[in-house]
Amino acid sequence: MSQNATVQQARTVSANASGNGLLDIKSLVLLAILLAAGFILNMTLGNALAIVGIKPQFIIAAYALAIILTRASVAQSVLYAVLSACVIQLTTSIPGLNFLTEVVAAIAMALLVKANVGGSKACPLVSAFLTTLISGALFAVLGTVIMGAALPTVVVKVPLVLGTAAFNAIVVQALYIPLNKVLNK
Repeated sequence: MSQNATVQQARTVSANASGNGLLDIKSLVLLAILLAAGFILNMTLGNALAIVGIKPQFIIAAYALAIILTRASVAQSVLYAVLSACVIQLTTSIPGLNFLTEVVAAIAMALLVKANVGGSKACPLVSAFLTTLISGALFAVLGTVIMGAALPTVVVKVPLVLGTAAFNAIVVQALYIPLNKVLNK
């Protein structure tokens, strides 16, 4: 070998994760991981808990967590909701309805987070509760109308919606602190 031989550096290509688009790669990966976990939990633990009258919606908890962790704008939250509704279509009792209910709920979540409802420590709990309540109430009312049932039968679904909202709020509050610490390192 010649003494004048040069050592070549490996060529690297980098991309800016927070480009000028609607969502950055980090946010999309976070949402994808949370949705995957939410789907698995819905299919396992969610079905098991339904026996006792609580039907947790881990997908709602997933996008609520993504919104609060990324401080998503309203437009970003709508995209989170649409992606989440796509996943929900695999298990929903009324296909298509979640596109409306989750978009409305995600917009509410984004606005609640922006307003810091409940204060900095309780914002995840309060905003996730209200977001799940909005989604569940809309699904119950619109689903009842779509299925042709009498509107007063929605009252029967109120305990289920409230129980689900309370469960999701606890899940989001419990996961927010450790996830926020990991993401902000």
